[in-house]
Amino acid sequence: MEDYKGILLESGTGEVEILEFIVQGKRYAINVVKVKEILRIEDVNKIPNPNPAIAGIALVRGEVISVIDMKYVLEKEQMPEGGRMTLLCEFNKIKVAFSVDEVVGIHRIKWEQLQKPDSIIENTIVIGNINYNNRILLLLDFEKIVMDISPETGISQARIDKLDSKPERALKKIVLSDDSPLIRKLLKDVLTKAGYTNMTFFNDGKAALEYVQELKEKFEENMFSAIDLLVTDIEMPVMDGHTLTRTIKEDKVMRRLPVIIFSSLITGDLLHKGYSVGADAQMSKPEIGHLIELIDSLVGIE
Repeated sequence: MEDYKGILLESGTGEVEILEFIVQGKRYAINVVKVKEILRIEDVNKIPNPNPAIAGIALVRGEVISVIDMKYVLEKEQMPEGGRMTLLCEFNKIKVAFSVDEVVGIHRIKWEQLQKPDSIIENTIVIGNINYNNRILLLLDFEKIVMDISPETGISQARIDKLDSKPERALKKIVLSDDSPLIRKLLKDVLTKAGYTNMTFFNDGKAALEYVQELKEKFEENMFSAIDLLVTDIEMPVMDGHTLTRTIKEDKVMRRLPVIIFSSLITGDLLHKGYSVGADAQMSKPEIGHLIELIDSLVGIE
């Protein structure tokens, strides 16, 4: 058993630490900041009529944790009974364990080494492809895995239906950066429901930064007539949200742009990293109602 809670994404360096693991001989990766602990769970208790990807529940340090069978998620085959090498993770304010065959180790890479999936596989659970030492590691979207099993853990339709619309929100120009097609669609639905209809989306931090820089070059100090706010994820190919935020906040003109970091990686342990790069606000998915309140406060909607 090893505790990796001290190994965290460094703020705005353009680098990330990934944990490589193996399932059925294939190599995958997860962002280290999502992994609270690596442990072997000997006793997984079955539950009645579960989703087939749920191996059961286990008691970990006094907490009941759901265990997801990554062999079933990836190969549609059940993992054999017995001790399970497990990644205990925390994101979206929940803890969940993922059983894998083997943990290889931790590697530090640059976000630019994470290549976007092509259009053929962009709607799968693969966030990106990493070429590491001449082998391909697939960085997986663990939030989507959990949401596919339990949709209520994500941005649900019920959360969207509770939102009220204000017509003055349509005057505000919002830029959003998130690599997940699912999250981009949900954010579009949410903001449209609330009245924020003037939106521009990007699927990586570099593209969002280039857009903001183009506005600065075109309008200079008047760029804020064309953009009111940026909402960004952290975990994205090419450029992560921390680096995007730091780059904007280090520029004497662009720094006036309010930035909200909206990510499943926002936990008590990681809040200081977003603030260290200058984020105006941070919040964890899927608290979408609070996101609207934050946007309102930063763009002057009462």
